[in-house]
Amino acid sequence: MLRQRLLGESDLGGGYIRKPEQPARHNDVTVTGCPALAKLGGDGAAGGSLAFPHRAKMSFTYAGGTGSEVSEELYSDTATKLSDGVDRIFEAMTACSTYDVLAGGTPIVVAPQRVPAPQLGDERWSHLLTFTVSGRTSIVKQTAVRIGAVVVVISGTPALVDAHVERAVAKATGR
Repeated sequence: MLRQRLLGESDLGGGYIRKPEQPARHNDVTVTGCPALAKLGGDGAAGGSLAFPHRAKMSFTYAGGTGSEVSEELYSDTATKLSDGVDRIFEAMTACSTYDVLAGGTPIVVAPQRVPAPQLGDERWSHLLTFTVSGRTSIVKQTAVRIGAVVVVISGTPALVDAHVERAVAKATGR
């Protein structure tokens, strides 16, 4: 049921290609330098899926820009469980000014920054994550919006997240 509420290529406009789903591999992820985030384990530290019983995910690459990606995740549960779960993860991910992640032997320095979320839904969260790997830096934006018993999480290139979050919320809620 949630899968039908995800954005598709036609919702995003021209130039988007659906990415094949990758198996989650967060069991070889270690976080150091941020005790609040380390408590979440590999999935939370690596931006993995939230632990809610009903979920769907779709990812896209924008053909017009190198490395431009956007993904959408939908979760459903009670409003209280969604609020508590999303708030716990977003708080932990921004609890420290920087932290280190070791993913499959690759050291990554992460610098999170809270940013204003769009005024959508009942609750909202947003942050930028700056990843530095071998001297190369990339920035990912994550925005989550709770509407009743559904949470929409949009992640990816900041401009693409900003461009599609409102449409994703509207489609997820049937508005």
